[in-house]
Amino acid sequence: MTPSLIIANWKMHKTISEAQAFCRDFIVLSRGLKKTTVVICPPFTALAAVAASLKSSDIKLGAQDVHWEAKGAYTGEISPDQLVDAGCRYVIIGHSERRQILGETDIMIRKKVKAALGAGLIPILCVGETLQERQENKAYEIVEQQITGALKDIEFTEEDLVIAYEPVWAIGTGVNASYQDADEMAAHIRTCLQNINTRVMAAKIPLLYGGSVKADNFAEFLQGSINGALVGGASLEADSFFQIVRLCESA
Repeated sequence: MTPSLIIANWKMHKTISEAQAFCRDFIVLSRGLKKTTVVICPPFTALAAVAASLKSSDIKLGAQDVHWEAKGAYTGEISPDQLVDAGCRYVIIGHSERRQILGETDIMIRKKVKAALGAGLIPILCVGETLQERQENKAYEIVEQQITGALKDIEFTEEDLVIAYEPVWAIGTGVNASYQDADEMAAHIRTCLQNINTRVMAAKIPLLYGGSVKADNFAEFLQGSINGALVGGASLEADSFFQIVRLCESA
């Protein structure tokens, strides 16, 4: 059975003290989880503080991005080994905001995935189409291109990778993809993974939904092939984030 996974992506939010306060509150709320793994991805400035706060819990630490080089003259970047040293187990790669706003390409994302795997990090590979691409009936083509571009000729198992489907048109807009949209794309993603690796592996990789996820719209997504969520704004408050985690735990 594919495990349930809920990831908090805080983006460019929270000071160190705010991150520590969140962790204190959330640890209390989330005691006793049995089925769901929770990952918190704070900004780089709060990684050390969050790592220390989570030390006595089962909650995992992740980062929001990584560079593909191990070290060097890359001002403002952070290496896979530095993330591991900070206590990270996961790293988000290819988020739509980095693709759309910062111009990340499939080639860059592939290098990041390879570097992360080489350092023992678990990439959370984000894929998804824009509104225009969906309206032009190119959604499946774009997602397949993103998966193939990121993973072709890279060795991985079901324990090494997480895929997050985030339709760009549903991020930060308050507009959610439907359960059917997500479930149909999930099936397509697993077919793409099967073509790259094996059927068994493709069926076991955690597949998350990310796109304006909130407690009042997420329950239906757990009826089908979705194994969890990549949560943005609703992960900034411990109570609202825990409501989503509880939905996954009881599904």
